Amino acid sequence: EPAAAAATAEREKLSRLERELEEKVKVATAMVTGSTNSSSNASSVSAPPRTNTVETQSRSSPPDWANSALLTPQKPPSTDSSSPTFSEAFSGKNPGTGSGKEVLLQGFNWESSRESGNGWYRKVKNMAPKLAEYGFTVIWLPPPTDSVSAEGYMPRDLYDLNSRYGSIEELRECVQELHNVGITVLGDAVLNHRCAQFQGAGGLWNQFGGKLDWDARAIVSDDPHFGGKGNKSDGDFFHAAPNVDHNQDFVRRDISEWMQWLRREVGYDGWRLDYVRGFSGCHVKAYIEATTPEFVVGEYWDTLAYEDATPEYNQDAHRQRIIDWINDAGGLAGAFDVTTKGILHTVMERGDYWRLSDATGKPPGVMGYWPSRAVTFIENHDTGSTQGHWRFPSGKELQGYAYILTHPGTPTVFWDHLFDSSFRNIREPLTELIALRKSSGVHCRSALTILKAEQGIYAAQIDNRLVMKIGTGHFEPEGDQWEFALAGPDYCVWRARGSS
Repeated sequence: EPAAAAATAEREKLSRLERELEEKVKVATAMVTGSTNSSSNASSVSAPPRTNTVETQSRSSPPDWANSALLTPQKPPSTDSSSPTFSEAFSGKNPGTGSGKEVLLQGFNWESSRESGNGWYRKVKNMAPKLAEYGFTVIWLPPPTDSVSAEGYMPRDLYDLNSRYGSIEELRECVQELHNVGITVLGDAVLNHRCAQFQGAGGLWNQFGGKLDWDARAIVSDDPHFGGKGNKSDGDFFHAAPNVDHNQDFVRRDISEWMQWLRREVGYDGWRLDYVRGFSGCHVKAYIEATTPEFVVGEYWDTLAYEDATPEYNQDAHRQRIIDWINDAGGLAGAFDVTTKGILHTVMERGDYWRLSDATGKPPGVMGYWPSRAVTFIENHDTGSTQGHWRFPSGKELQGYAYILTHPGTPTVFWDHLFDSSFRNIREPLTELIALRKSSGVHCRSALTILKAEQGIYAAQIDNRLVMKIGTGHFEPEGDQWEFALAGPDYCVWRARGSS
């Protein structure tokens, strides 16, 4: 009976979320078509309706091996493009994928465009020395352009960089100060859609203004709302704004030149790419090659596979879709590891730590397939902040960070978890975890051995540098080569003796 009640509550929660997202899309669509003057409630991404994807192994209860105390990682898959090796050789810095030692900060939340006082860019500029002290090497700043919505995710005039976050001059000063303290800066590039300034035939909003004065040919022809005359879409629709046709030569040229201009004029070092489900990764490859960024991460967010209201154990199809996008982008970009976030939710809510090992003894997210391209996170401006579309289980944040900050992949910390007063109790232990990752030399390609994955307990060894555990169960590493490093609520980390 308690399990049935919990499942019913979860279904109701998912249904409510879908209704809220549908309402946001309606509001955003109304803004674009001119039927309302509101400009502050458009979401940056619409979560798709929940679907039950057919998997090779469908179950929500522990597999037989989950009751074993010891898991031996099996041989990684072959090195073809769809199944990259699990433990990659560290080869230094690569265009678009960084050095492998990055620690990323999302440098804003959903309310940052409404910052009182001197504006958001000036706030971040003034905090730059503190961000460097906390150990961050990369920061992702919000969308910089003129936008129908205050948050920047409904872009209009791409060359107008005076936004609700501040002026173009303030943006330049912010980026320069971040560079002064050694932090790489990512611009949030919204390439999937663009809001038109003028109406065309039939009163449809499909005529653009500013330097990029496109017409309906720049919009995909199968977008149902804006009378596009371009090619058919090669991705999913974002229904609140015209979906840009990246198969048009003039569109690709204009976007490449705009991104090159941003690199020169603002000083961005790389990109966070919004809603990349909406267009083929091959276009992303072209934009990366045109702009030679240091680091790129794409947001490929879709829904995990569910059995009733519970995520299935096997999420291979979900992470493979993200891997496929990375492959389409030529392997030149990473992607947010949405699979790992979703699995961590269930682990924290149900104590199902056995889910953190897949059937081959590897991590179950993108991290387990292609760690150097997995950008891990537990929260962002959509999932948390004032939107709360998919909030990480309350009180479990430090367990989540203990996992991603000790594991391969590139970890991301959300702004609110350091600077929102409601999370003030986790700031110090969070910065200690960042410092431990850096001092131990853990990087995105570090080798991982899962030592235990059972109900209530997960433990792993990372290179010969760290051993960690999360969960309520007891665990201590064997041998005298390990010494205590740090601990918190239901997590503990040991380091190689003498390495401090």
